[in-house]
Amino acid sequence: MRNSLTVLGMVAALCCIGSVAGAAPVGERHLVATDSTAALRDAQHGSQVRVTVWYPAVEGAKEERIDLGPSGKPLFTVDAVAQGAAFADTKQHPVILLSHGFGGTARMMGWFGVPLARAGYVVVAVDHPGNNGVDKMTPAGATLSWDRADDLHAALDKVIADPVIGPHVDPHRVGVSGFSAGGYTALVAAGARGNVARLMEFCRANPQDGICMPQKEFPLTIKQSADVMNSPELADETAHAGNDHSIAGLRAVFAMAPAIVQELTPESLAGIKAPVAIILGGADPVAPPATNGLVAAKIIPDVELKVLPGVGHYDFVSTCTPAGKAVVPICGAMVPQGPTHDAAIEMATSFFKRTLGSP
Repeated sequence: MRNSLTVLGMVAALCCIGSVAGAAPVGERHLVATDSTAALRDAQHGSQVRVTVWYPAVEGAKEERIDLGPSGKPLFTVDAVAQGAAFADTKQHPVILLSHGFGGTARMMGWFGVPLARAGYVVVAVDHPGNNGVDKMTPAGATLSWDRADDLHAALDKVIADPVIGPHVDPHRVGVSGFSAGGYTALVAAGARGNVARLMEFCRANPQDGICMPQKEFPLTIKQSADVMNSPELADETAHAGNDHSIAGLRAVFAMAPAIVQELTPESLAGIKAPVAIILGGADPVAPPATNGLVAAKIIPDVELKVLPGVGHYDFVSTCTPAGKAVVPICGAMVPQGPTHDAAIEMATSFFKRTLGSP
């Protein structure tokens, strides 16, 4: 959501206006992982990946709002967390890796990740290099989408190795979730493989399809995207699009409005072994269900699918405030966002409980 968050200029800003009453507290901690491909995507050619971790916090931990935008007048409401709070217990909790959408941020997905942490999961979210709303977006970050799964892998390794967080995570109960390009990322992490030529062929035949059009967050035409990927600097990395970027031992995949599905090969989708659940909006013009989520659902074995009538694409980002609706291009939810968020959280909580076990 680059254009949207350029309006902010401060996506990570906090609006500390109190805590969530009557709910189990959630802690938030921040780490930095390293991914070798990040330097290709990051505007400053850094290899770092920022990691945000949400987890069940000790009773009485003081929470503060993490809404996005100017203090006192946020553009998006998210939730509340207790910075650096102690863990609620000494148990090992299931882990859910979380990937934001094109140009989004970890915090933009807090509406989803924080409630899962309240339910007992350790949620590990990242800001994908070169494709997030805090840093400068880059053509490489916008096109080397398969490398996003490696960001999640690096974040998981960092969390497991961390002396504070590591003892509280169960490395044998790991799931993954994501929205839009993050839904694509979740499928790649589960074993789906990309084929750039396949996507380009689809877009030449369907130039008005939502995934082939320049995106609001960082507008590149499909030809510009192809030129970027085939450039001397990135051609070698593009050649690895079809490599295995899966995360070993992944036990569950929850994809929200998955995009870029046309890049994924049918045989690799059919070969996904982990249970998969997909939720999407029936009126999504950005990642049209007929060419994205429903395609994946038809190919992947035994998918759990939910289609929300009348729901669009950006209904799955944090709730836009009236101030956000006035200035942020993506704040055009087709229906009230609350029921969409509730449906996704309820479906995900039930799905992960069945696939990862009770937290």
